[in-house]
Amino acid sequence: MKKSISILMLAGLLSFSVSYANTVKEFSANNEFSAVNDDISPLCKAAMKGDVEQVRSLIAIGNGPNEKSLGMTPAMFAARYNRVEVLKVLLLNGANLNMKSEKGYTAKEYAEMSNAKEVLSIIEENS
Repeated sequence: MKKSISILMLAGLLSFSVSYANTVKEFSANNEFSAVNDDISPLCKAAMKGDVEQVRSLIAIGNGPNEKSLGMTPAMFAARYNRVEVLKVLLLNGANLNMKSEKGYTAKEYAEMSNAKEVLSIIEENS
C-alpha cells in the first residue's frame, strides 16, 4: 500500500511538473518581446531590447524619440526595462520624460513600477 501511494504521489508530482513547465514555456513564448513584436514601432522595440546602436540608427533616419507605440514612448520602454544606455541616447536626442502614456504614466513612473533603479537615477538627474 505504501508503495502504491508513493507511486501515485510521484506520478502526481511529475504531472504537475510537466504542466508547470508547459505554462512557463507558453508564458516565455508570449513575453513582452514576442507578444507585441508585430504592433510595436522599430524604435520602441529597440529601446525595449536595449539595442543602443539600433536606437541611434533609427533616430538618425528620422524616427522621433517621442513618437508613441502601443501608447508609450521609447523612453517609457527604456525605463520599464531598465535600459540605461538607450535612455541616455534618447535624452540626447530630445526625449521628453514628462510625456504620459495612454495609461497616464510617465517614464519615471514606469521605472518605479519596474524597480529600475539605474534608469531612475538618470531620470532624476534629467528632471
